[in-house]
Amino acid sequence: MAITKRRLPTFLQFGKSFNLSQKLMLIGLAITLFFIFLAFFAPVLQAWGWLQNPKDFLSNPIHEPPSAKHWFGTSRLGYDVFSRTLFGAQAALQVVILATALSMIIGVPLGMLSGYLGGKLDKVLLFIMDSIYTLPGLLLSVTLAFVVGRGILNAAIAISIAYIPQYYRVVRNHTVSVKTEVFIEAAQAMGASTWVVLSRYLFFNVIQSVPVLFTLNAADAILVLGGLGFLGLGLPEEVAEWGHDLKQALEALPTGIWWTTLFPGLTMTFMVVGLSLLGEGLNEFVNPRLRRENRIRQ
Repeated sequence: MAITKRRLPTFLQFGKSFNLSQKLMLIGLAITLFFIFLAFFAPVLQAWGWLQNPKDFLSNPIHEPPSAKHWFGTSRLGYDVFSRTLFGAQAALQVVILATALSMIIGVPLGMLSGYLGGKLDKVLLFIMDSIYTLPGLLLSVTLAFVVGRGILNAAIAISIAYIPQYYRVVRNHTVSVKTEVFIEAAQAMGASTWVVLSRYLFFNVIQSVPVLFTLNAADAILVLGGLGFLGLGLPEEVAEWGHDLKQALEALPTGIWWTTLFPGLTMTFMVVGLSLLGEGLNEFVNPRLRRENRIRQ
């Protein structure tokens, strides 16, 4: 009697076609989209406001544990921790998107110009970027935060400076290797200007790794923003921010008040993990060598 193999359900066959890295990337994408959803709909999902004066919360017990009324409990000022966690995600995404976008907008063009033109400009920019890159990112952001002050835009500027050299070096190295290709030489021979060569022929050939850097830098920027908030240098105190909330919560942790620390900390951790998984998956997608190595392992 012949034994027939049972066919897997269609959705399981679809999942089976992905390797481990692709599955992790999809998990990271799902986590990232979930937090984007929470941040976007925070005003709708919140149960209690957090912008009001603490005096308006006298009816809320201080340090109330998680309950049906306050899912994540309340803080020492009577604020609803769930609401502040939601709005903390909103503030984090605003700062992170601004910081990574600023560093990308500055680093990518500088890398293309430096790699394409070469000469003294290339040497000067290399020296400047290498000097910035040698400094610890958090220390540089803390120093700049002292100068520019608090606020979403100011925090983004303080964080973005540390990431500019990464975009610069990656794009510059790609530009140096691509500018000797035949199609670039043909465009130059036809009299194409530097702007035309950079925008039409080089740009889309040297930015393959930029989305990977964007997601990985975004994950790191969340931690840096949390560090700034913990030191009191990130966003204003009236804005919900995870680092600031963790600083306030740690003061009550020895007394057994665990929820004001747990939920903001877990939220920050999961958001960083999601972006990191997404970035690593994108890295494999844009890097043929990594895809080939994963096929060999399988």
